Amino acid sequence: MNILLPTDFSENAWNATKYAIDLFENYNCNFYLLHVNRLESIAVGEASYFPTQYEIEKTYSLPSKKKLRQLLKQISEQFSKNKNHKFFSLTDYSFFIESIRKHVDENKIDMIVMGTKGVSGLKEHIIGSNAGDIITKVKCTTLVVPENATYTSLNEIAFPTDLTLTYDVQILEPITTILNDTSATLRMLHIIQKNEQLDKSQKSKKQLLEDYFEGYKVDFHYLTNKKVEDAIQCFVESRDIDMIAMVAKNLNYFQSILFHSKVEKITYHTNVPFLVLHE
Repeated sequence: MNILLPTDFSENAWNATKYAIDLFENYNCNFYLLHVNRLESIAVGEASYFPTQYEIEKTYSLPSKKKLRQLLKQISEQFSKNKNHKFFSLTDYSFFIESIRKHVDENKIDMIVMGTKGVSGLKEHIIGSNAGDIITKVKCTTLVVPENATYTSLNEIAFPTDLTLTYDVQILEPITTILNDTSATLRMLHIIQKNEQLDKSQKSKKQLLEDYFEGYKVDFHYLTNKKVEDAIQCFVESRDIDMIAMVAKNLNYFQSILFHSKVEKITYHTNVPFLVLHE
């Protein structure tokens, strides 16, 4: 498995790195630690000025490489030598999303694991943040790790679905990867309006999901609530959910979960990781 760990050397990024190492402890993984020196932040101000390759290397790349070496040292000191894990450092000088896409492609990345600042980072909606940009603009499965999330063995994974399934079920493979290595129960969650019944198509999609996850611990839950975000919050908090998984194609339907205007009301934003699945 190839995992990309974008880092700005912040506590949030370090927390996401630790989470990824713990989560995939038993898997053969190549971890790529990437620091992007942003082209957009350098070019601001003097539009006519563009640094030379020498200046880029001296001013941006060399300090980044030094910090990455320190980060690798910190990882080796904190985590006992896991023969399943290999670490590589990458520096880039580019636009952030362009750089992420390039390295996802070049290193055949299976998953991006990224930290976010939880409530304060989401106050203006996560869309404006690095994590929000990656979720919506990079077609790669992404695990978003909030600042207060610490890895413990996963017992409960919530999977909200609107039962439209306009995607190939193989997109769900990262969930089975996690289920294979844990004793977690997958809680599929469908929010309905009062007295609403599943139509024929939804029943068929529900059966498809049940067939795909046959052999795993799976429960299907129906919640009646006018507001998706309230239903999710109630479910996550009452069940003590450890991770929320959802399909990127459903982001429009579930954007109220991630991109909630009253985000200070959603406590799980600061401690429950989101796994966003892409085709």
